[in-house]
Amino acid sequence: MTNTKRSVAGAAPHLGTRALNRATLDRQLLLRPARISAAAAVEHLVGLQAQNVKPPYYALAARLDGFTPEALSRLMADREVVRIVTLRSTIHTHTADDCLTLRPLVQPARDRELTNFRKGLAGVDLDRLTALARDLVETEPRTMKQLREALLQEWPDADPQALSVAARCRLPLVQVTPRGLWGQSGQVTVTTAEHWLGRPAGPAATPDAVVLRYLAAFGPASVRDMQTWAGLTRLRDAFERLRPRLVTFRDETGAELFDLPDAPRPDPDTPAPPRFLPEFDNLLLSHADRTRVVPPEYRGRAWQGNIAHRTLLVDGFLAGLWRLEEHALVIEPFGRLTRAQRDEVTTEGERMLRVMHPEASYDIRFGAVRA
Repeated sequence: MTNTKRSVAGAAPHLGTRALNRATLDRQLLLRPARISAAAAVEHLVGLQAQNVKPPYYALAARLDGFTPEALSRLMADREVVRIVTLRSTIHTHTADDCLTLRPLVQPARDRELTNFRKGLAGVDLDRLTALARDLVETEPRTMKQLREALLQEWPDADPQALSVAARCRLPLVQVTPRGLWGQSGQVTVTTAEHWLGRPAGPAATPDAVVLRYLAAFGPASVRDMQTWAGLTRLRDAFERLRPRLVTFRDETGAELFDLPDAPRPDPDTPAPPRFLPEFDNLLLSHADRTRVVPPEYRGRAWQGNIAHRTLLVDGFLAGLWRLEEHALVIEPFGRLTRAQRDEVTTEGERMLRVMHPEASYDIRFGAVRA
């Protein structure tokens, strides 16, 4: 049952914040552990934010029944998933198929990004740079430092950082293993997606198809929400083309929300167990209006400068931060938790530690309420 109501005859139904929260959590596989494979989850979620190596592993641990870090690591080693810059100009872990079709879709945004570096690229032939960088990384995977130094030999007066950014924007560069594997380390070393995966990029995914996938994973949502998630503009036309196939709602501010007719929209009183999410989890980054997950009084609390913290959900909403110390899982709530909530958080923390660190022993400690 959905928390909807019509205040005016014929008007779009209203969805309250809790109804939006529960719908989004359901799509994000966070209401109950999903019994699907890691590969299926990465596909359904249209990728996992992966600015650092570990967040995709913790993201799946919070979402999947029976997940082990080795499951995602094996997919990466077998080149079934890859780490590549796509949405919002950030690194994501995508399936191989999505890597080869989503990156072409967002390429215009990468081209626009380059305009910020035009001063440092004065006199640089970008087509030649693209061809030279492709040859370099396909001959042998390179670190960004190695690639930058090689390009500087061709354009010694250019800004070194701008040269490497140009290569990253113009080419679909994936991070090759062992970077990204669980329990292993390695420098960021790149080659092209086509070279790493052994097949050419497919046609760019259509905006219409990606709208449907976004709504399945993040809806109900507005046009602005999806543009925030994708880092793209001018998606209104795709929503309008799809309007006959979608249903619409209004949120508490009156904004129009689109959704798939048969997508789950649980009752707003559906229980939402605590969840330990990694830094940069897409749940907190994929809507222009984040109040469906982030209470207004906690806005900005998951970040400090450019540093993102690991976050704790209680009753479906952002409720605190967490970190692992040498022998302790430390939880810092933003407000007072009831005894029942502390017990639920402890139980979920124990589950997360069994999944992610089965060989280690951690105490669970609640820190002072974080002001």
